[in-house]
This record gives sequence, structure tokens and C-alpha cells, in this order.
Amino acid sequence: MDRLRSKIAIGVVGPHDLVEQIVHIGASLPSAASFRLVGAPHAGEHETREKLAKIAGSIDAVLFTGPLQHDLATQSGELPVPATFVPVSGAGLYSCLLRGVLSEGIDPARVSIDSIARTDVAEAYEEIGVPMDGVHVSEYRQPDSVRDFVGFHERLYREGATTAALTTVRTVARKLEAAKVPVLRMMPTTHTLRLAINTATLLGTGSRLEESQIAIVLVELAASTRPTHSGPGNYWQQELKLSLHRSLLAEARQMGATVVPREENSYVITATVGALSQATDGFRVAPFADRVRADLGVAVEVGIGLGNTARDADTHALIAVERARGADATAAFLIGSDGTATSLPLRQRRRGDQVAEPEADSKAGKVLDRLVQRLGDGPEAMVVDAEIVAEVLGVAPRSARRVLQNLVEEGLAWALPPVKSAQAGRPRQPYRLVSR
Repeated sequence: MDRLRSKIAIGVVGPHDLVEQIVHIGASLPSAASFRLVGAPHAGEHETREKLAKIAGSIDAVLFTGPLQHDLATQSGELPVPATFVPVSGAGLYSCLLRGVLSEGIDPARVSIDSIARTDVAEAYEEIGVPMDGVHVSEYRQPDSVRDFVGFHERLYREGATTAALTTVRTVARKLEAAKVPVLRMMPTTHTLRLAINTATLLGTGSRLEESQIAIVLVELAASTRPTHSGPGNYWQQELKLSLHRSLLAEARQMGATVVPREENSYVITATVGALSQATDGFRVAPFADRVRADLGVAVEVGIGLGNTARDADTHALIAVERARGADATAAFLIGSDGTATSLPLRQRRRGDQVAEPEADSKAGKVLDRLVQRLGDGPEAMVVDAEIVAEVLGVAPRSARRVLQNLVEEGLAWALPPVKSAQAGRPRQPYRLVSR
């Protein structure tokens, strides 16, 4: 398996005969040792997306046998791997016409042709010296245009305008055969298939390199969130760091990344570019920042660096996090391998995920305002427990615990990890108030 996985894996999706031909040609290429072809033949064009989905997790690129298969696969959304297709051109028209003249007795000046562009057909007929006055062409423009191919060919044949139909689509050829219309299937030339395989191999190589490229993400607490002093006695700082580490791990685990503390208020996440790209919708939104804000109610500065080496990626990440700091943590920044900077906005919550904002005059909101007014809004002051709340509000500790629970339910506080006491009894449960 390791030996096989070291080769570039190319999926081949299309009708059975073309897939078989491509796999056979690929095995004879001089570069065959560097790639392997994974056949995914379909019985009908409607199976294209399903066949691709079954092999997508084991390939680096996909080669469709024609533009029809490619367009059908992309109709349902973005493809999971880089893709190319065997082009439809006049190259396969020559052999098809010659075969028709020699074995079927057709008149090449009176045929109907689908899929190929009219200019390509005109060029081919000019080269063989046959006039095009009686040649009818229906170009491929989109998957829906294929529905008209059968009627196009059959009408012309019934009217006596043509002696045969030439099509690139297997299902069209079958329907014409059933309707007793002479039909020839145009197949791509061996040269065309070789070029298509080479193109797919290059795409797969690029995809594999990108997947293995290193990405470094630096996540730092925003300046407004950092404690005014640090040290082992600052319990709030220790609790916040522990919670931040836990939040980062939850998201990093999904992309197979590692999380390591870097400095007093920062962490470094190491991942591959491919994994990070998937987690950020193709580098369209910032990673980690939204989750940390939702879990902890604090802002973080996120910088992403890409590079072919860890040193390059780390250097770029340092530049990127500096950019994020200058933007007041309102966006993450990415510095690519070529030094290009890109701003990544925070992910917007879907409507179903939105948390209702508490009313300004709600009871919980008023309690929070009283606490902030008495305690201040500094980072350390925003960390409280039942004893502090009881003292500030003049209520019993049991009532203070209910107050804190109400704040949590309203999204105005979040629980920090419990702190063990030196004395016997329950651990102290601190909470961080969320300023509005």
C-alpha cells in the first residue's frame, strides 16, 4: 500500500470502453512508473458524480473521458480533487470518417456530427478536401445540449439529408442504433489520450505537493485580552491559557494538526496546506478565531504562513500575525509561499447557529452591568466566582451561583476550569464575564 500510495493516483471516469482504453494506454507510457490509474466506469452519464465520489478519497486528480462527464460532475458543486478531461476535437473525426467510408459505405459529404465545434469540423473537411455543404453540426455547449443530439441526427436521416450520424456520446449512439439510424462513434485518438493522461499526472503532482506543503498558524491572545501582569500566581491567566489550548485542540484535531504553546500568550499550530485548506473553505475564512470567540468570549490574532520548509512557513506566520495585530484581530492573515498576503474574514455563523443577543434591559444584563461597574472591565476583574459575586451583590453564595448560571445561559459568562483548593471542600469554580 505504501508503494502504491507513493504514486500519483489518477481517477478515470467515463464509459467503460473509454476508461478501459485509457488505462491500457497509460500502462504503456514511459512515465507509467510514476502514476497509477483508478478506473471508475459508468453505465450512463447520470452516474458520473456517484462514481467520482466512490474514489475521491484515494486519488490525487481525476481525468474525465469528455467535457460532458466533467460538466455533469461540477453541476453539483466544487470537485474534491483537481480535474481535467479528454478534449473533443477534430482529431478523432478523421479516423471515424475513414472507418465509415471503408466499412459502412457512408458519404462523408452527407453526415451529421455532434459535440465537435463547427470550426474544428470545417478545418478537418478542408484538409481532406471534402465540401461541407451537406454536413450538419450540433456543437456541445452544456449537458442539456446532449438531450437534443438524438433528435438532431434522427430528423436529418429520416429527411434523407444524411447517410449517417457521428457522435461522441455512447448513450446517444445506442439510442440511434435502436432507432435504426446508421451511427458511428467518434473516439479520441491515442495521441489525444496520452496528452490527457500527462495533463492529469501534472495536476495530481501539484495536488500532492500542495497537500504535503507545511502550514504554520500562530494564534495569540489579542492585546486587549491579555493580563496586565503574568506569573504563576495569576490564576486567571493560567485558566484562560488552559481553556484556549483546549479550544484550539478541538479544531486542530479535525485537521490532523498539532498545537504547542509558543510564548506566554500564543500557540503554534502545524498542519499541511491541504488539511488547513479544507478547514477554511479553501482559505476563504479565518481558522480558530470564530471558535475561540464562541467558546471563550475573547479575541485572538491569527496569522498563517505557508512554505516548502518549516522555517519558511514560520517566518511567514510571524509576518501574518503582525498583520492581524494591526487589524485589531478583526481578520486573520495568510502569507503564501511567494510572500503574497491575503486577508481572511472571520467565519459568519449560519442563521441556525446564531446565539440570540440578550436584551439590553434583561435581568441578567443588568446584573452584569452592576458587576462590571463595581469590579471594572480589566482582564483580571472580569474573572469572578460565587464568593466575589455574593460580596458585590450582597447575596448568599447559593444565590450567587444561580446568578452566575443565569449569566452563562444568557451568553454573558463562561465557566473556566475548576481550581482545586488547598483546603478540603469543593474546588473553586471561576467564571469569566463577557463584556458587552
